[in-house]
Amino acid sequence: MSQYFEIHPENPQARLIQQAVAIVRQGGVVVYPTDSGYAIGCQLGDKGAMERICQIRSVDKDHNFTLMCRDLSELSTYARVDNNAFRLLKNNTPGAYTFVLKGTKEVPRRLLNPKRKTIGIRVPTNRIALALLEDLGEPLMSTSLILDGNEFAEADPFHIREVLEKRVDLIIDGGNRGEQPTTVVDLADDNQIRILRYGKGDAGPFEE
Repeated sequence: MSQYFEIHPENPQARLIQQAVAIVRQGGVVVYPTDSGYAIGCQLGDKGAMERICQIRSVDKDHNFTLMCRDLSELSTYARVDNNAFRLLKNNTPGAYTFVLKGTKEVPRRLLNPKRKTIGIRVPTNRIALALLEDLGEPLMSTSLILDGNEFAEADPFHIREVLEKRVDLIIDGGNRGEQPTTVVDLADDNQIRILRYGKGDAGPFEE
């Protein structure tokens, strides 16, 4: 049976954030709110927790995972960013974007795209997500919580609890969230920007 924390979306309670981070550090799988629906995540280096997430999401090890980062400097630790990409990132983070970039050696190999050696990177605006990341001190290995048969990320924490309370260690209720996914922008290839998915983030800054 998972724990269920109701955390204030504007002023997250520090005590609950600390308890949530402790669960992550102990190998827990956590469902938490972002600026584009709910995500499911675990500690960056925890292979067992990652395998549990793959089972819940019904995806294989080649799935494109995302590192949820607290700021641009942390993002730069885990992804290779040239000057052009840095300018775009600086102007558009935090926000409802996922950026596909070449990973650095700091990223566990199993999280990288096996062919392109890329990783998705996000800097969210959601205050609960940012509080978790700040207290954890490193990115969360994450993926959108899209359940079997659904097209969009889960938005209702009560429904998430009904479906997953026996399969995850913690569900954070941060209120109902929008279902619209992030805009995915591929910046991995020099001098070429590709929009892989149109979503909540304004694609304008990345279009020719």
